[in-house]
Amino acid sequence: MTQATEIIKPKVTDHRTVRALALTVLLVGAFLPPLDYFIVNLALPAIQTGLHATGAQLQLVISSYASAYAVFLITGGRLGDIFGRKRMFMIGLTGFVLASALCGFAPNGNILTAGRLFQGASAAVMAPQVLATIRTMYSAGEQTRVMGYYGSVFGMASIVGQLGGGILITLRPFGLDWESIFLINVPVGILALVGAAKLLPESRSERRTRIDLLGVALLSTFLGLVIYPLTRGREAGWPPWTFVALFLSLPALFLFVIAEKRIANRGGDPLVDFRLFKSGSFVIGLTITFLFYCLSVFFLTYGIYLQNGFGWNALACGVAIMPFAVGFFFGPFISHEFAKRVHANVLAAGFILMTIGYVLIVAQLHFGDGPGPIFYIGLFFAGVGQGFVFPSLVRIVLAEVEPEKAGLAAGMVTSTLQIGAAVGVAAIGGLFFTVLGGHSTATAYSQAFQTVLVVVVLLLLCCTALAKLLNRH
Repeated sequence: MTQATEIIKPKVTDHRTVRALALTVLLVGAFLPPLDYFIVNLALPAIQTGLHATGAQLQLVISSYASAYAVFLITGGRLGDIFGRKRMFMIGLTGFVLASALCGFAPNGNILTAGRLFQGASAAVMAPQVLATIRTMYSAGEQTRVMGYYGSVFGMASIVGQLGGGILITLRPFGLDWESIFLINVPVGILALVGAAKLLPESRSERRTRIDLLGVALLSTFLGLVIYPLTRGREAGWPPWTFVALFLSLPALFLFVIAEKRIANRGGDPLVDFRLFKSGSFVIGLTITFLFYCLSVFFLTYGIYLQNGFGWNALACGVAIMPFAVGFFFGPFISHEFAKRVHANVLAAGFILMTIGYVLIVAQLHFGDGPGPIFYIGLFFAGVGQGFVFPSLVRIVLAEVEPEKAGLAAGMVTSTLQIGAAVGVAAIGGLFFTVLGGHSTATAYSQAFQTVLVVVVLLLLCCTALAKLLNRH
């Protein structure tokens, strides 16, 4: 952030200790949103059984969270600038806790989807305040170390989400089944709220900006017209309304672009500043970002493949994906040293590692009877590659963005990640259920999973080519 910032520090006695505790609170806020993405994937079969949910509802459980997070992320950051980052962090965290409780006690798939929408919107208010507060609390020299902790949180979330989710569903604490993966957020969130109230400094931008409510409404409409028919269309037999909705998404997008440009021309604060798209590297970077997170469909189909296809329980699935999670956790630390030697090529290297990993998984499933040594080696390569790509993508994409637009551009990149996740789950997840059809054998699940992985490999090859093009820019 380049704008002047007003900082209101809490009364403290041991400044160093308080800052360390405050950072812990902030990292919990950064940890919860990705955790709830990863932890839900292994619970999908249990949710399907417990709530008699359809395949389309399972996709909505994932895509509704990602969509709401994507739509309100930039707005959430601006709310912090206007009303105070500590205040909005606590409001977002409170909403996240309440939404988690709603999900945990949901009696059917529709209520669960509504809870996930609320959860995603709350996460979008909470998450931007973490990075903004870190920037006001720590000097430029300190931020390199602190941002290392921030980046590792996402790898840790994948480990805890997969393994912790499997443990909770298997052990059934207090007699709870899939509900426990949501209700665990309640005590954690309450503790973080208490810590935030006592430890976090308040900060806000001295320049007051207005919230682009029209932009939020138009972008939400566009996403809804795209994502809902993609998730419901296959199961409904692609009735006419699905094609009408997809067609109407085009004028909705057009109106959104026109509205944002008019606001910018009047000197206002649009939700998305399209002047950023004059940079070729930024456009290529956003394209890579979108395609990269379309790969999130892997986590949706992985748990269903092992649990429904092979009868594995959630804990076994969580343990099985540990090679990926471990690779994802250590990848950012390896990529930091690797980047010193190859610079922007670290992005292409990450995509190549991911491609190798998923090709190995496909080979194991095609020539074997299920998961085996090559399967787990492939998972590790894919995880390390993801660890290379994730922390490097924003840094490389934003390299040529004007400093005064860096915050907005970072928000756009993060939003694009979430939109990619939602569309990937909706479109490629629909392909998984289409190939599966009405079959329930291990072979059928394996073929459907392999089809998804082939699409993933094709997307990774596109990302690799675009990464090389981005490097030339």
